Amino acid sequence: MDIEIGPIFDEEIPTLFYSMIHPSTELRFISPEIGFGVVATEFIPKGTITWVLDSLDRSFTHQQIESMHPMLQKMIHTYTYRSKEGHFVLCWDHGRYVNHSFKSNCLSTAYDFEIAIRDIQPGEQLTDDYGYLNVTEPFEAVDEGTERKVVYPDDLVKYHKQWDETLLDTFPFVIKNKQPLKTLLPNGLWERIERIAAKSDAMNSILENYYPSEH
Repeated sequence: MDIEIGPIFDEEIPTLFYSMIHPSTELRFISPEIGFGVVATEFIPKGTITWVLDSLDRSFTHQQIESMHPMLQKMIHTYTYRSKEGHFVLCWDHGRYVNHSFKSNCLSTAYDFEIAIRDIQPGEQLTDDYGYLNVTEPFEAVDEGTERKVVYPDDLVKYHKQWDETLLDTFPFVIKNKQPLKTLLPNGLWERIERIAAKSDAMNSILENYYPSEH
């Protein structure tokens, strides 16, 4: 069942609570081959936080999934990513529909949020490189004319330095942009982001998100 859940509003605090995906997005059908995707409804500039892990997300262990009905297991393996603890995380809103791209415009961090690594135009899909989401099995992705054709479980090990460089280039933009999801960040994290942007503190590597597939 495809359910689109938009921003959550409170009459007394009208702009505080948003779903974990950026509010200037919506779920759209992309194609029969791809299915649904998350599309920007407004311009999202480079450095914008596009997703934050929040308390409504569900986390499942391998043992919990094994005890589920096969239909539910299929849903879990289709719509989850795997955390550094090896748990399968199901996003409660339409963030679970963000599609893969080897030329993704969003990139995960070691701090349970993602940022736009380039400007995202209205009507453009928000995309992730599934190589940093700890896939359980290799899969051949849609050919985008890139050197990489297959997503592998150990892509984080292979490409984390490249992704870290991109993040370090992007962090200074984070503190300059309007951030609708800022209030969902854990206490103290924004101050850490400011220090990283000012190069007065080291950034944790995206490699911290890696969960070895042989576990």
